[in-house]
Amino acid sequence: MSEPTSPLIIDGLAEALRRPVLIAAFSGWNDAAESATSAARFLSQRGSGRRIGRILPEEFFHFGLTRPEVRIQEGAQTREIRWPANEFFLADEPSLPQDLIFLIGIEPHLKWQTFCGHVLEVARRAQVTVVITLGALLADVPHTRAVRITGVSTDPELAARLRTTPTRYEGPTGIVGVLNDTCRRAGLPVVSL
Repeated sequence: MSEPTSPLIIDGLAEALRRPVLIAAFSGWNDAAESATSAARFLSQRGSGRRIGRILPEEFFHFGLTRPEVRIQEGAQTREIRWPANEFFLADEPSLPQDLIFLIGIEPHLKWQTFCGHVLEVARRAQVTVVITLGALLADVPHTRAVRITGVSTDPELAARLRTTPTRYEGPTGIVGVLNDTCRRAGLPVVSL
């Protein structure tokens, strides 16, 4: 079995898409209680999302920190290794005015700029019109109150349309913050919820 020459595998993006939106969520630092990845997974499955691509993990993960898992294949006694996955899914729901591409995965440990470059390559090939990143932070929220959702966008038109407010946060960031900055620098409108 020969190894691919690029960690980016696009295997289902042949058709023309309807002004797609890319929605990205990563488990890890930006995903308290798996809220972001669960929401993205739910929406992808709701739209009958089918996998159209993936970013192979070899150059982006320290496998001592995020280990691959051994699973027994159903109906057989064959053991299978499951590697950390960052996968793209297309939900082309006819009732929606635009197609949705979901990137659901795990925050990588290494080469974040290269990783975000691969995400931008998928966005370029699919002619994505806007990127939405999802994240979640722990907070004390009583079950009797609505959960507060905040958003930020560096695109003035998108910020006005979605009524987001500029952030004054300075400090450590996760892959969501790096991907948002990468999109901004590439001129691709991005909002983070």
